[in-house]
Amino acid sequence: MQQPSFWKTVLSILSYVTCFGVSLASSATTNAPSTQPSQIPLETSISPINGTIPFHYQGETFQTFYKVFGDVKNKSQTPLVVLHGGPGLTHDYLIPISDLAQSGNIPVIFYDQIGNGRSTHLREKPSDFWSVHLFVEELDNLLNFFQIHKSFNLLGHSWGGELAAEFAVQKPKGLKKLILSDAPSSSELMGESVFQLLQAFPKDIQDAIEGGLADPQKYFAAFQVFSAVHGCTVVPVPGPLNASFLAVFGPDGDPTVASAPFQDTWTIIDRIPLIHAPTLLLNGKADQVQDFVMQPYFDGISAVKWRTFMASSHTPFWEERELYMTTVSNFLSEKR
Repeated sequence: MQQPSFWKTVLSILSYVTCFGVSLASSATTNAPSTQPSQIPLETSISPINGTIPFHYQGETFQTFYKVFGDVKNKSQTPLVVLHGGPGLTHDYLIPISDLAQSGNIPVIFYDQIGNGRSTHLREKPSDFWSVHLFVEELDNLLNFFQIHKSFNLLGHSWGGELAAEFAVQKPKGLKKLILSDAPSSSELMGESVFQLLQAFPKDIQDAIEGGLADPQKYFAAFQVFSAVHGCTVVPVPGPLNASFLAVFGPDGDPTVASAPFQDTWTIIDRIPLIHAPTLLLNGKADQVQDFVMQPYFDGISAVKWRTFMASSHTPFWEERELYMTTVSNFLSEKR
């Protein structure tokens, strides 16, 4: 069996569940851990504020959609900016992290990266338009818009963690703390991780994945089985997670960013020692981002902690929501 590419494995694994509207409950296998009950969003009295930010790039102006929980102007708490995964998804699936605004009075800023969700879509752009630099510039623009560039925290999930790390290696003075959640340190290691995990599945599952879309029904069914173990074990699949993937793979979805090749050979391993902000690493015991994929962060960052959630896969903020929020809140409240 050939080693699958990063995109063919990681993004398609989870996308199948949502774009075809199939419940993970039907694909439980002997490989799967005990399923978690679907978690209802916690009660909150905080209403989000939505808006858009003008983003000037290469002579054009685009709009970045944001959603804020809490008071960003409250200087007693450092705002937390949350970076979604993909590339190509939306902020929606990360909405449990807004719990921190309620429980810890932490202002939480979500946004849809350009080309995604409710931000400007650019289907006509050539593939070389999309780059890490583009998304770093957009993040910097967001920090300046909210006037928090002198004091902020970052939490990035999956690809969002890669983006957060890329921002952190620039040693921005205002970055107080960094959280890398289920985040690869290179595309090569991520591909190796998924390839390894696939070896535990029956040969028909492996063959179906290797065959790709030559037989779509078998291909998607195989990814459904994989995702039930290493993507999200919550049953049924949380609605916001469905929403994020439908925004890419649904009937009206936009896969432009998801299909761009800028991440194919990405790595930050040689630059990790440039990250000086205190850092928290998070992943799940059954995560598709296995420990060895995150190990370079632990080895290369001087001020670093690592927490693995034992009953989670790639989405511990859904699978062990309360523990995840407590872990993040405690880290953010620690004195440097």
